Amino acid sequence: MSQTPGIVITGASGRMGQMLLQTVAASDKAHLVGALERPGHDWIGQDVGEAMGGAPMGVTVSDDPVALFAKAQAVIDFTAPAATVEFAGLAAQARATHVIGTTGMTAEDLTKIDAAARHAVVVRAGNMSLGVNLLVGLARKVASALGEEFDIEVIEAHHRHKVDAPSGTALMLGQAAADGRGVDLDAVSDRGRDGITGERKPGDIGFSAIRGGDIVGEHDVLFAGPGERVVLRHVATDRLIFARGALRAALWGQDKSPGHYSMADVLGLD
Repeated sequence: MSQTPGIVITGASGRMGQMLLQTVAASDKAHLVGALERPGHDWIGQDVGEAMGGAPMGVTVSDDPVALFAKAQAVIDFTAPAATVEFAGLAAQARATHVIGTTGMTAEDLTKIDAAARHAVVVRAGNMSLGVNLLVGLARKVASALGEEFDIEVIEAHHRHKVDAPSGTALMLGQAAADGRGVDLDAVSDRGRDGITGERKPGDIGFSAIRGGDIVGEHDVLFAGPGERVVLRHVATDRLIFARGALRAALWGQDKSPGHYSMADVLGLD
């Protein structure tokens, strides 16, 4: 029996799910113990490697999260808010580290995630790359240094299949800028402009979303002041950076006390 942590991947057939499966399978620091899909999916009952069109991996795709989580030390989850909330409760019961890359969650969803984190480790981030988490810290620092005469705009671009906007990463960056200024993001957030909107309100943090093609992920934080602009930028060219970050979070969580952590904790940036 392997002495490395056993990991379950939820949403196995998805774009990120398949990348996570391959990343865990290739790692010598963890091993794959389960691949989860929704009931009725045509991958159920198949070897996950063969379902992806490759060699067998020795793991059969299941629709039973309770059984899979019971034998896992970590669950990596890039699915949808309703599914993630359910998985959080089940992972907490199994005392498995729950790594959450799901975006688009509501305040009510996050309250339920917090409840699960009282019993197990939860690592949640809108983006799991090292570069983005460094960008978050820079956005906070620049926002704290520049006054309201500098308008802040978070501009993000993703592939045409992304279903939520602004992206989770954009919201992370907006929150960092708000924290830097000591303001409530909800009170200053400007997410929609159409028609005669009037002048921009001083102190607002704006969000602009672009969707098209196969863009992996691009994020700019623009500080536009009188006579000058400061632009912080991150461009992702390979989704493997997110899978590697998620695996790193799953390994990091193995010896931690229950709690709701971020990638900044994992990377030692806080």
